[in-house]
Amino acid sequence: MDRISLTDSLALSRIVYGMWRLGDDTDTSPAHVQAKIEACLAQGITTMDQADIYGGYEAEEILGAALKAAPALRDQIELVTKCDIVAPAGRYADRRVKYYDTSRAHILQSVETSLKLMETDRIDLLLIHRPDPMMDACETGAALDEVVASGKVRAVGVSNFKLHDWTLLQASMSTPLVTNQIEISLLEHRPFTNGDVAYLQERGIAPMAWSPLGGGGLFDSKHGNLRAALNAIGSTQGVDEAAVAVAWLLAHPARIMPVMGTNRLDRIATFSDALKVEMDRQTWFELYTAALGHEVP
Repeated sequence: MDRISLTDSLALSRIVYGMWRLGDDTDTSPAHVQAKIEACLAQGITTMDQADIYGGYEAEEILGAALKAAPALRDQIELVTKCDIVAPAGRYADRRVKYYDTSRAHILQSVETSLKLMETDRIDLLLIHRPDPMMDACETGAALDEVVASGKVRAVGVSNFKLHDWTLLQASMSTPLVTNQIEISLLEHRPFTNGDVAYLQERGIAPMAWSPLGGGGLFDSKHGNLRAALNAIGSTQGVDEAAVAVAWLLAHPARIMPVMGTNRLDRIATFSDALKVEMDRQTWFELYTAALGHEVP
């Protein structure tokens, strides 16, 4: 599997395993989580995407239990996690309101907590999860520089940022931001035309794409024409419609890294089917047209 270099010393697998729903599985045992990781590794998928808030602040600990039981896995994977969302759940159950916290104290504490819960001495990539309208860019940028300088975090980036959010934060940092994880799919294709992808391409930054299947909404009956197009392409190439939808993202020159999330081992085992799909320009636009509901202007 292709890899995307973020820094001179850090590269991620082109397809990423998203652990958002890890705590929703009926089986959260270390052995079952290990089986999911190994199913990814068998395909060359080495990057695991986490966030402190996932699973009501429980998903990192579930992963950590698996890494503690099978410590050899840690050096075979890259750990991505996120911080700044504080919601009235888990360890923040006493909070009155959901809010964002990009203060130095919160970032430093989040890093320490994530390291402890995931049973690791380093985070490969730390992302600020959501733009914070109360962000002090100088304080946040200095904190991100600090955690990288400490060696506890190898690289930093953001998630769900617009260009103005990115440039504000980056202007206060010496460490480069290496990615923006944003929602991109056939159902959420606006990033290709609203500048979200363009500004990353301008900077040579590869985006990560969360919810690349539209949170499953892509397969809703109301998207009949799009599903028909996906199935027609998939049937000729021996893959399912999900693989075609992911291949549509992979074909874009922005070097998008789709973050795939499921708890089913059989589905995890098919993530790399997207790499088998041949996606020429006309095929890409066939799907784009079906997603738009009309031909391009």
